[in-house]
Amino acid sequence: MPTETLRKTVAPYVPQKGEQYMSQRQRAHFRTMLESLREELSADIERTVHTMQDEATLFADPNDRATQESDIALELRNRDRERKLIKKINETILKIDTDEYGYCESCGAEIGLERLAARPTASLCIDCKTLDEMRERQVAK
Repeated sequence: MPTETLRKTVAPYVPQKGEQYMSQRQRAHFRTMLESLREELSADIERTVHTMQDEATLFADPNDRATQESDIALELRNRDRERKLIKKINETILKIDTDEYGYCESCGAEIGLERLAARPTASLCIDCKTLDEMRERQVAK
């Protein structure tokens, strides 16, 4: 979804030899990455609103009307997910500003540059996230 386009607009981070984890350069890179993603998502939301306003049609056929309503409901769910992601991006940028970015909220370990490149809003290291998902599956059963 948006991360595919993001990878095209923001070059991957290449750490310098001996560079300290979450250096100023790394934080600046991830801030740029997050801000680009936020701009893309905001533009998508804006486009959807205008498209929905422009395409609002009253169909005489109940099947056509039902299809349109289903499409709109799906689009609104997608935009709601994106709105929540924008909120998470804003929270993540705040973590960058307070030098808390890149460290696991659960255990305090480094999340890792590769994980952050794949999911820049990650707040848990891979081990804590795996445990969290295992707990979720056990509760769901």
